[in-house]
Amino acid sequence: MIDRRTFLCGLTLWTLSAPLAVEAQPAGKVWRIGVLTSAACPDEAGPPLRMLSEGLRERGHTVGKTVVFECQRSDEGSEVRFRELAADLVRLKVDLIIGVSSAATRALRTATKTIPIVALDSETDPVASGLASSLAKPGGNITGIFLDAPEISGKRLQLLKEAVPRLSRVVALWDASTDPTPLRATETAARSLGLHLRTVTIRSPKDLEGAFRTAAKEQADGVVLLGSALMRFHLARIVDLALQRRLPTIAHFPHWAQDGVLMSYGPDLGLLYRQAASFVDRILKGAVPGELPIERPIKFELVINLKTAKALGLTIPPSVLGRADRVIE
Repeated sequence: MIDRRTFLCGLTLWTLSAPLAVEAQPAGKVWRIGVLTSAACPDEAGPPLRMLSEGLRERGHTVGKTVVFECQRSDEGSEVRFRELAADLVRLKVDLIIGVSSAATRALRTATKTIPIVALDSETDPVASGLASSLAKPGGNITGIFLDAPEISGKRLQLLKEAVPRLSRVVALWDASTDPTPLRATETAARSLGLHLRTVTIRSPKDLEGAFRTAAKEQADGVVLLGSALMRFHLARIVDLALQRRLPTIAHFPHWAQDGVLMSYGPDLGLLYRQAASFVDRILKGAVPGELPIERPIKFELVINLKTAKALGLTIPPSVLGRADRVIE
């Protein structure tokens, strides 16, 4: 199938024998790590995924020999498809699963209460959503790295306002399948910045063109993308629509600006995967996921695409450019 990619390598594979935590590694053990994602699989090694493998190697694991990946990818970011792929990973009896995105984490939560899950989730409040009892001691089988901090949503709006001084009306595109916490934080930030915010709910790719028509009708000066697997998969279309409507757009992951969004402010993806490697290592060595405190990303990047700025007829103020971690020219 187009949206399923399974990467198998290594020697004889054994199954998980204890719930919630894995046994101390016996000699000759090959750990199978499931990955549920809408992005690249570990065998398609882009820089972030290389950081996952490097992080595991630094901790004494030999990727491809003592640790192998079983990767399931939903290209379209469909929640239904995520649930199907999560069930596939459970049937494979992997030792641990990394869930990349809010939709992946929710699908895994439904699929298993025993296999350890390491989440890389930039959209969900883990406590409010019921994924964790607390940040310090999540309980259950889920831990990992979550980003739902309200100040990050406020920072994005502030940066967009600084880059576009005329900004007064903003449209936020929100995928209805994701946690509403970032949306609520964005609404609060807009009020504090004196901005008029209109939320447009996205339920399928068909809604994207209508969303930008709404933005034009509202005479919006900019767009905030509240990220999701669906929007990532259809990012090229979003970029085209933003350019057609001449709407400056800000997103949360650095590679979205690389792919044509005007600006992005969010976690360094390479370091995010390196953090994930630390969770994986500790669980493979016997730690119980429910006792591993949930972490936040440790570094954020501001990326500005000057090619897009030129296409929009926009001049980014030097005060904003000077703070950028990367500028795409």
